[in-house]
Amino acid sequence: MATPQAHPTARASYHHGDLRHALLAAGVGLARDGGPDAVVLREATRRVGVSPNAAYRHFADREALLAAVCDAAQALLAEAIDAQFAAVVTDDPGERARGHLRAVGTAYVAFALDEPGLFRTAFFVPTDLELAAVPTKAGPSGRTPFELVGDAIDELVASGLMPHERRPQAEFLAWSSVHGLAMLLIDGPLRGLPRAQADAVTQRVVDMVEAGFTAP
Repeated sequence: MATPQAHPTARASYHHGDLRHALLAAGVGLARDGGPDAVVLREATRRVGVSPNAAYRHFADREALLAAVCDAAQALLAEAIDAQFAAVVTDDPGERARGHLRAVGTAYVAFALDEPGLFRTAFFVPTDLELAAVPTKAGPSGRTPFELVGDAIDELVASGLMPHERRPQAEFLAWSSVHGLAMLLIDGPLRGLPRAQADAVTQRVVDMVEAGFTAP
């Protein structure tokens, strides 16, 4: 009896960019389950059902796959923020600006709590801010997480709620506040907080950021 070939259907089904997409999806799944350390090229090929050699046509090595998964994880975070942005419905520019700023902070920490593996991977980045606005990190609105927080702060300035002199590098202040809280909640001494309490603390931190930007 002839020995059956392993995964013949899977190998035959991938054409052009399909295999790259499938490997990336497998990498995202690995990150979701175990964070950046779990993203291994050989395991991604095993999940997809192709030989490791087939992957090298699309990802030169494990670092290349991990970089792509980092981008994809940031895009999923951007998608979560976009959804919160869309929920802000008001004709008042100031209220809309406040709502968007709060949407960024709330969605950011909620994503960390809901998807800790993806959150850890999203910011396990091999590059600095030079690539913070590349399209592969963007959500449905075409904006990356870094661009979304910047746009929210620009809205505060445009509405007159935030003085122009406070605008330079303000996104770093907002980002570090919510990122620090997120890490404390998923990997630090606050990781045992009940979700309701974690959400309440998040709102207090967002309150502080908003007040710091908009206080007279």
